[in-house]
Amino acid sequence: MSDLCISLDTVWMLLAAMLVFFMQPGFALCEAGFTRGKNTANILFKNFVDFMFGSLLFWFAGFGMMFGCNGDGFVGMPNFGDLSFYSGDLPVEGFLVFETVFCATAATIVSGAMAERTKFNMYVIYSVVISLVIYPVEGHWTWGGGWLCNGAADSFMMRTFGTVFHDFAGSAIVHSVGGVLAFIGAMVLGSRLGKYAKDGKSHAIPGHNLLVAALGVFILWFGWFGFNPGSQLAASGSVNRMAISHVFLITNLSAVAGGVATMFVTWIKYGKPSFSLTLNGILAGLVGITAGCDLVSPVGAVSIGAVCGVVLVFSIEFIDAKLHVDDPVGASSVHGVCGILGTVLTGLLSVESGALYGHGWGFLGAQCFGVLCIDTWAVVMGVILFVGMNKISRLRVDRRIEEEGLDIYEHGESCYN
Repeated sequence: MSDLCISLDTVWMLLAAMLVFFMQPGFALCEAGFTRGKNTANILFKNFVDFMFGSLLFWFAGFGMMFGCNGDGFVGMPNFGDLSFYSGDLPVEGFLVFETVFCATAATIVSGAMAERTKFNMYVIYSVVISLVIYPVEGHWTWGGGWLCNGAADSFMMRTFGTVFHDFAGSAIVHSVGGVLAFIGAMVLGSRLGKYAKDGKSHAIPGHNLLVAALGVFILWFGWFGFNPGSQLAASGSVNRMAISHVFLITNLSAVAGGVATMFVTWIKYGKPSFSLTLNGILAGLVGITAGCDLVSPVGAVSIGAVCGVVLVFSIEFIDAKLHVDDPVGASSVHGVCGILGTVLTGLLSVESGALYGHGWGFLGAQCFGVLCIDTWAVVMGVILFVGMNKISRLRVDRRIEEEGLDIYEHGESCYN
């Protein structure tokens, strides 16, 4: 029976990995639809690059850096393609694939914020650095058994907060890191031509195909049912089947609450409900619930989704109109702001340990401290990476290339003919 359970759990993990992999075309279509048609081939190509290089690098070194050394130290040791160091109930090859698709997601988030004006060779470099260095290090601190999730009685987190940092499927570890890096990259890169007038007023640059963007969001929503329930890593037995069913429901409730909240906020604020912003509101709800989908109630899920959906509208406007950071797809807000917000709200709304359920403030403190450490790492590395690359070789394409489109100049072919 034990062997049958392991087999069932393995199949569940691999099925979830397939669903998370399917999020890659979701990101590609969403990003392409929200941007202009002259850059579509470039955008699609970058999403393939993230998964191709991410898979190779995470297999060769990132997996060991994240899960090696039993969670000790700042980072684990590179495994150089040797998987024998890892021991667990499930096959290591399957677990590697599952973790690889998460790594690729973190890198993909950044591409949307820097779309339509980034050199392709520069994109390849920073995609490599994210997959090989930035993500594995903070992943080692958390999912790799490191100091932020060390539950030993004498550990720093237990002595300080009485509990450990919790991020079930990656609101902070994947999404906020990607969002923070997206913001820094877009800031260093500068805005697209024609985005801001001389008086600083922001001009909308509409995407070329909301149908494509909507299909991308549907695919991402579908893929999230692997992203969150799949993070249980098991389906056999009553505990696991109840857990994945609960997480599935919670994930969906937060998504719809995010979409509904954004729809009504835009309806009130702008006089008409915005379809494009509502699409991002759904994603905001999904991002926000990813940290605590195993701990919150259905009411908590709706609350987190609704808060993220409301905050998203004002965050996108603030980053665009006030900070003058040009993020074509809103990745900084959807993944960065809502990833942080969802992680913190888990500290309030967790049924088992949340402050609003009378369990004290220790867990909320651990959540705030954990996301602060993770995103400080992302900020420091992002500044070093993007500013350094921009100094060595300009990140941005020439003006003529940006005006006429990256597809022809960077790749010699167009998506639409």
